[in-house]
Amino acid sequence: MSLFDCGEKQLSRRGLLGAAALTGLAGAGVSTQLAYAAPGYTGDTLVVLSLHGGFDGLSALAPIGDPDYYKARPAIGVPKAQVIAGDGSFGLHPALAPLLPLWKSGKLAGVHAVGQSNPTRSHFAAMEAMENAAPGTSLRTGWLGRMLGATGASGALAGVSVGAAMPDRLFAGPAPSVSMTGIDKFTLAGDSSTRPRAAALRAMYADAPALQATPALAADKALTASAAVRASSYTPANGATYPATELGAALRDVARLIKAKVGLATAAVDCGDWDMHEGLGAAVKGQRMYDNLTDLALALAAFAADLGPEGMNSVTLLTISEFGRRVQENGSRGADHGHGNAMLLLGGGVKGGRVYAKWPGLAPAALVAGDLAVTTDYRSVIGEVLQKRCGLGSLAEVFPSVAPSTFGLVTAR
Repeated sequence: MSLFDCGEKQLSRRGLLGAAALTGLAGAGVSTQLAYAAPGYTGDTLVVLSLHGGFDGLSALAPIGDPDYYKARPAIGVPKAQVIAGDGSFGLHPALAPLLPLWKSGKLAGVHAVGQSNPTRSHFAAMEAMENAAPGTSLRTGWLGRMLGATGASGALAGVSVGAAMPDRLFAGPAPSVSMTGIDKFTLAGDSSTRPRAAALRAMYADAPALQATPALAADKALTASAAVRASSYTPANGATYPATELGAALRDVARLIKAKVGLATAAVDCGDWDMHEGLGAAVKGQRMYDNLTDLALALAAFAADLGPEGMNSVTLLTISEFGRRVQENGSRGADHGHGNAMLLLGGGVKGGRVYAKWPGLAPAALVAGDLAVTTDYRSVIGEVLQKRCGLGSLAEVFPSVAPSTFGLVTAR
């Protein structure tokens, strides 16, 4: 064992020379990855919420105007009478009621029939492709890592992951990354006044070759950069109450870092448990989809309230998932792995209060092997946000050969 004990999480995905580690272990199912910008970054903080497991967009944003929806889902389809904020074509699942004020104020929107070009139903393959986001190329980096490079966001905390279910590939690449269970637990294992391991780390690698010194010193800078945040207790503002869930804790930490003005460029939060082959259920409390959407909505509503209108003006949050669920419900009141899906967008620059879609329909002839067809590349949705809210010009470095969507989802900064 080296001077720096290996804990539950590695300091970077490549490891700090295989030895340095951070204390703590986040709860299963949710992780947070944070990246801090260079001083010149002036774009929105991009918060990417990965709904891993295969989010059912056909429940969250129910296509109530498509009669084939109810033919395919007689037991789990969301009845027209129960949706909220419906426009005749789509309606929000009733469990999303905590988000209704944001929808009505134009800060929350949906995009439907989105996804990847390859209709794989493998979680592993789909997640890998989604986080790499460069099919048909030789790129092996993650798209958030490439975004950091394109924006110059390469500071001391260029990439941070919290929790067990990390979307590591999002930040794969040359940008440094660290792991934490939470801001208050982000410490070097065993460091104290009597055992000054951080100081020993700096001394050990001060004159070492760059290949060896860079990850070690980057880790020390990350600890130093976050020390001021850890030093102050945190109370959410504006009466915001985060749910006592892993997602609530993760978004609370993101809001805390945003308000600390540490230069947060992007945060990625991972929330699992969306793989509902059985028990997805009807749109009533106590059913899996209803309860999961309630937790999601409460956490997002608290996040927006905590930041307040002024804070949200410089934040854009969006959801992604590796694939959707099949159109036809199964015999277990659930839905199996599918293809097309829906995304949610939340932020001060979002043109919300509606669902954007090039809707292909759910008639059998319109489906792709029984699944909702993808008519909008999820990367083009993100691309519009990157250009209009995060200050990117060309998307070539982040999403090769992808053009931004033309929906007009967000206003330009």
